[in-house]
Amino acid sequence: MKSLVLGLFALGLWAGTSRAGNFPGHLETENLPKYLRDRGEGIPLSQFGTYVNDGQWFVYPFFEYYHDDNAEYAPSDLGFGLDEDFRGKYRAYEGLIFIGYGLTDRLAFELEAAIIKAKLEKSSADPTALPAELEESGLGDVEGQIRYRWTKETQSHPEVFSYFETVIPTQDEGSLIGTTDWEFKLGAGVTRGFGFGTMTVRAAIEYDKAEDVVELGEMALEYLRRLNSHWRVYVGVEGTQDEVEFIPEAQWHFSRRAFLKMNSAFGLTSKATDWAPEVGVLISF
Repeated sequence: MKSLVLGLFALGLWAGTSRAGNFPGHLETENLPKYLRDRGEGIPLSQFGTYVNDGQWFVYPFFEYYHDDNAEYAPSDLGFGLDEDFRGKYRAYEGLIFIGYGLTDRLAFELEAAIIKAKLEKSSADPTALPAELEESGLGDVEGQIRYRWTKETQSHPEVFSYFETVIPTQDEGSLIGTTDWEFKLGAGVTRGFGFGTMTVRAAIEYDKAEDVVELGEMALEYLRRLNSHWRVYVGVEGTQDEVEFIPEAQWHFSRRAFLKMNSAFGLTSKATDWAPEVGVLISF
């Protein structure tokens, strides 16, 4: 995994020093109305503070680490019979690749895939035959989204968008990593630019085929601010009913066609991952 991550970052840094394409730089927004200066005119993608223009490609190789000392698990989900929740220690290293494309000025798609190495230390209260340490590596989540902008923001009204996500099965039932059955998500959001920054509110409903249940899914409140021609900051609170995280991010725009994204999620509830830092280079062409 180390060689994969280093290769992806080398690609990003190389692209950042290459000749710029026909698209404006991510932070070249001085000539836009004030309500667009933080984000530009693109369609919002699922990556924090990222907006794609018509005909523009994004490639984002990134790395994420997960550190959770009270991760909830059920032995039955891992093939060990007992349908009861316990808390164990979870660690994981993940290398991911994200691809986004603006089909029009209203419609975009994105794909994301991961390679992951994860380890779970079971609870001392767990009486099952689950090993004291369970470790797996391989293909993680693979998902795709279609995103549509219903209305563009104007001086008098906010931007409204929606998205549909599909997560495909990548692992057999009982696996510690990846997804074992189909998952679907339908969401919508509203974005409005102000003098102090840009605010976004979004929410989704989810269907998990394995559980055969439709429920309220991920919700988020997000803030984005362009500081100058090289730096932009993001702050968000994101999660479901019992898994809520606080996520700050800094973006260093070192090139017109690439920027460094650095964020970290901090769990605000006991079921959320305690700490999950992320770093990557987003390339546009």
